[in-house]
Amino acid sequence: MKTLSLLTDPVYKPKKSFNVYERFWLRIMNDKRDLPFVYLLTLIHLTVVPLAILLFTPLLSEWYWWSVAIPYFYLAQFYFKGRFGLMFHCLCHRKMFKPKFQHIAHNYITWILCPLFGHAPEGYFSHHMGMHHVENNNEHDDSSTMYYQRDSLRSFFSYFFNFIFTGVKDTFQYLTKRNRKKLARRLTFGEITYLIFCVLMCFVNLKATLVVFVIPLLFARFVMMLGNWTQHSFIDRSDPENLYTNSINCINTVYNQTCWNDGYHIIHHLRPGLHYTEMPGEFLKRKDEFAARKAIVFDGIHYLHIFIFLMTKRYNKLADNLVNINNMFETREQAIFLMKERTRRIV
Repeated sequence: MKTLSLLTDPVYKPKKSFNVYERFWLRIMNDKRDLPFVYLLTLIHLTVVPLAILLFTPLLSEWYWWSVAIPYFYLAQFYFKGRFGLMFHCLCHRKMFKPKFQHIAHNYITWILCPLFGHAPEGYFSHHMGMHHVENNNEHDDSSTMYYQRDSLRSFFSYFFNFIFTGVKDTFQYLTKRNRKKLARRLTFGEITYLIFCVLMCFVNLKATLVVFVIPLLFARFVMMLGNWTQHSFIDRSDPENLYTNSINCINTVYNQTCWNDGYHIIHHLRPGLHYTEMPGEFLKRKDEFAARKAIVFDGIHYLHIFIFLMTKRYNKLADNLVNINNMFETREQAIFLMKERTRRIV
């Protein structure tokens, strides 16, 4: 196990001055700490967007087309996917632009950019904001991991395929029952519009539609379910509503540098609207609470590592990277026993 060490995850570092490009965007933004999002969106518009358009044109054929399609797919679905997806996650929780510009900017990102990374318009926002953060992985959250054995690959694929085939329907039913009809309509309109769009685009260019829109959709939903599974793999069955013990934190990892401190998932559920640069400080403020509740915090590894260690039942590797805050575990064996208990299916 590890002791709680100096945090290396990103925090805001005030700048003495801003360049012309930054000053232009700051006039319409709410928070200067979101300037990294502007640079990410700029890079995406300089690379992903023009290449996606190029794949639909007749300018490329045969192996020339594949020589662009393969690098494009890597760039969009491996290099930028996590960065964009977690940026959009931040934008769902905090309005990036001033009121005059927020609606049009959010709709542009939702309807034009999100599909390039596998997100059907309105689906993520409706599910994440309308259900997941309301229910916090508990029994009425249709993406809850509670009812699965969370160190079982078979259980994970059952969870994944259940979401693929019934996730939209379940979310729609949940929103309707909770009288969140506006979100239900947005979800329905986004999913149906995207389905029709993809069908029509198949007649324009089948290969490009598969590479740019269809495969990324399936890939994104797999990645999101893997992420949610891992974030909510360790649950205290005696108190499943406790936000300290139905999620995890991952600290001091490169993942936090590229994906806006997404590793601080306990903190995120405790304070969903907190800016990502404030999460490390908030964690330190609450470290005694983390220790009192034996909250699971890993140092130096991220969700993919944790998923692999769970599926291979390598609890010894998880224990190697577990942070023993305030010596909350007396022994390594005690920590492993608790982790195994918290991955058990709750019935």
